[in-house]
Parts: sequence; C-alpha cells; structure tokens
Amino acid sequence: MGLRPLNTPMRDWRGRRVWVVGASSGIGEATAAALHRAGAQVVVSARNATALAAFAERHPGATALPLDVTDAAAVAEAARRLLHAGGQIDLVMYCAGHYREMRADAFDLVELKRHWSVNFDGALHVLAALLPALRRQGHGHISLVSSVAGFRGLPQSLAYGPTKAALINLAETLYLDLRHEGVGVSVVNPGFVETPLTARNTFHMPALITPPQAAQAILEGWASGRFEIDFPKRFTCWMRLLRLLPARPYFAAVARFTGL
Repeated sequence: MGLRPLNTPMRDWRGRRVWVVGASSGIGEATAAALHRAGAQVVVSARNATALAAFAERHPGATALPLDVTDAAAVAEAARRLLHAGGQIDLVMYCAGHYREMRADAFDLVELKRHWSVNFDGALHVLAALLPALRRQGHGHISLVSSVAGFRGLPQSLAYGPTKAALINLAETLYLDLRHEGVGVSVVNPGFVETPLTARNTFHMPALITPPQAAQAILEGWASGRFEIDFPKRFTCWMRLLRLLPARPYFAAVARFTGL
C-alpha cells in the first residue's frame, strides 16, 4: 500500500474555477490551456493585456484579468472582482516570473530588487488577497511555481535563485499551516523549459522541454496529490542528488559541471 498523498488529488477539472497568474506565455499559458481543455473555468492574469485577450479568444469561456503583480492594490482588486463574480476559487497558480543572468562581478541592485518584486513579492500579494477566502471556504489549492534553481546556489543565478529558494520555503510553510484546513499547497520546480525567459540563456540547457510538456507534468502532479512537482525527471533527479551533498563536494561538482 502506497503512502497517502500530501494533497487531495485533483483529477476532474470540470466546472472548477482556476486562476493562473502569469499566464501570458510559457508554463503559465500552457497550463491554463491544459486546464481549459480539461473543463476548468479559467481566469488568466498577467501584465500583457493583449496576450491575455488573445488567450481568451482562443479558449472560449476563459476570462482575461490583466494586472501587475508588483502592485498590491491591483492584485487585491483583481481578487475582489474574481471572488465577487464567481464566489470561490478551486486553484490559484502563481507563475509570474522575471529572470536575468547575474554574477557577483555584475551586481545590480535594481535588477535584484526587480526579481524579488515579481518572483516573490507578487506571490505574497496574491496570497494576501486570496488566502482569507480560501480559508473561509475550507477548500482549494495554492500552487507556487519555483525552480530547481532554488534548490541550492548556482552560477549566474545571483538574482533569480534566491527568489525561487524563498518560494520553496514559503510553500513548505504554507503547507504546514494549511494542511488541516482543507487548503492544499504545492510547489512546482521545473528544470529548463523553452520559454521567453530561458530564451535569454547563453549556455547549454540540458533536458530542455516545451511548455505543453511542463503543463502535462504539472497536471499529473496535481492528479497525484503531490506537494513537490519537479520535471523533467532525467534532469531534476540529478539536481536532487546534488542538493544532498555537503558544501565542499557540492561546490566542486557544480564548478566541474558548469565550468564556472
């Protein structure tokens, strides 16, 4: 007999109301599309109103709700409108992200703060706006999209990695706080996915997958009730092993692998 899932498995999406924040492209857009195909009532948010309108046109019944996640008041108003229109949310997925390569010799405080503002503070804005309603209704699910870059420190990830590590810790803490209240929590840790963000990378990205493949892995994770959803396994399994190493062999292994 297998271990009990950490979350209530979500397999039947028909009629479920979901809010995907960061859905204008990449993983967020692909996951929103997959949820729509599965029968969910999808609400998509991002700054790019044109992309959201195009998504809604391609997916009849979907709702476009443009917002800037760095604006706490705008996020609160969007959540208020969402709850007023439908009454409840079955899933909120936070997938908004910002990424630039950075090393210590090019330390840029403005850029560092931009990463925190989008990748982490935006998630807090969504939680502040929606968490009380999820707790009142006694069900629903929060899914935060982090990255394997949040497992441990990596070269060129000075700005991005710490924000993703913070999201992992946030998801773990939320799970512990909410597990007896009927609200599920999961954290999504992708490897390399072919998105506008990763298109800026100048290095080889092993085991690169497409956004639809990422979306399929995410829905499979939710269907299995997993807390941590990582993919592709042929890459993330090695990252998990590296995560367990003491500092000295870890630094040596990363230096050898990356050449940095």
